[in-house]
Amino acid sequence: MKKILAALSFLSLLVPSTYGQSDEVRPAALGVSFFLNDFVSADRIRTTSLTTVLANKKWARFKEMSPGLAVTYFKGLTKYLDFAGSVGGSFINYPMPGKQFDDDRLLLEWNGSINFKMTSEKYWVQPYITAGVGGHKYRRYWGAFMPLGLGIKVNILDEAHFFIMSQYRVAVTAETSNYHFQNSFGIAGILGKKKEKEKIIPPPPPPPPPADTDGDGITDDKDKCPTVPGLARYNGCPIPDRDKDGINDEEDKCPDVKGLARYQGCPIPDTDGDGINDEEDKCPKVKGVARYQGCPVPDRDGDGVNDEEDKCPDLKGPVENQGCPVITAEVKKKVDYAANNILFVTGSYKLLAKSYKGLNDVIKILSDNPDMKLAIDGHTDYVGSDAMNQILSDNRAGAVKQYFISKGIAESRITSAGHGETMPIADNKTAAGRQKNRRVEMKLSYF
Repeated sequence: MKKILAALSFLSLLVPSTYGQSDEVRPAALGVSFFLNDFVSADRIRTTSLTTVLANKKWARFKEMSPGLAVTYFKGLTKYLDFAGSVGGSFINYPMPGKQFDDDRLLLEWNGSINFKMTSEKYWVQPYITAGVGGHKYRRYWGAFMPLGLGIKVNILDEAHFFIMSQYRVAVTAETSNYHFQNSFGIAGILGKKKEKEKIIPPPPPPPPPADTDGDGITDDKDKCPTVPGLARYNGCPIPDRDKDGINDEEDKCPDVKGLARYQGCPIPDTDGDGINDEEDKCPKVKGVARYQGCPVPDRDGDGVNDEEDKCPDLKGPVENQGCPVITAEVKKKVDYAANNILFVTGSYKLLAKSYKGLNDVIKILSDNPDMKLAIDGHTDYVGSDAMNQILSDNRAGAVKQYFISKGIAESRITSAGHGETMPIADNKTAAGRQKNRRVEMKLSYF
């Protein structure tokens, strides 16, 4: 009991008696909730594991849980922290360690906690994490626990909100308390009047601007051409510009031919007609593009695929293969044969000697084609755990990679990855299907 009172006293220090309330800080509220105490799921998790309970769907059913009611007081501390104090009761045959009871009695529980919110009060929904301390009384026994959990609060207009919460209650007093889940939902309303938002009085509208009939930004009282748009330097009249290039005739050296200001109204000199004037064009007699300063996009290997689109800019290859050499069907067949004949010691990533012949054929291909690269992917069937299968597939793909490296193939040319049981190619429920799924795949490429 002393531990409970000390913990609650510590929590009370975290709650200030007064603070400046804003629209983003939760006002004081009182709520009522319905809850279900679940001792069964907690016991199964502690005696087996969470993974086992979830995999076998061994969590408690509603009839195995104990219903109850609780009253909760809420108070905002900051935009992202709330205090919650709760008292609840349920009738239950409490599974106290080392004790047995004949009938249901009232289990009275109380706790104080801090809610760590993900969003402030200005949002409709506030997910939160909760942690605190609590205690209970059952028959003549007192106990303490720590409630840890997750919750979500949904605002309803400005006066009330729904809340849903699931807590895992960790036993502190091992002799008189037991681990359990408490799942609850309820509704709460604010205490007192909600602070009204300050009304903002809009400023008076500005006086109407002077008339500007032609909309050229020059008011009619200063516009010598009030019905025709113009410029200020011409007192509101249009610029005299016969060739309509935006350069008035007084400054235009080519007044009858459209040009640019930097050429005093004359056109850009552009010998090759690529839109880049000769002063900026490094290839003034050959059409090019601006990013190469007027020169054509380079094609280093001369295969007709420019370097920007060529995946292999230093190796000739057709357009349909993105500028890379085509890997022949015969070579692919040898690689596939080698991959299909990669064998390991059962349950291990140690290569069997029967694998070497096919792998040596691939090594010769890589040696004869120093620009080729190789991707190795390992796969397993679904027997065993996901984690073990992932490790096994990683190690098997890595073992093949290490074999190539040991035979003089540069590590930079080889990638390996394991995919565990995630990419089956056959039915894992049959022995033949599982054998197909236990495989290593290899693929050659130039990029």
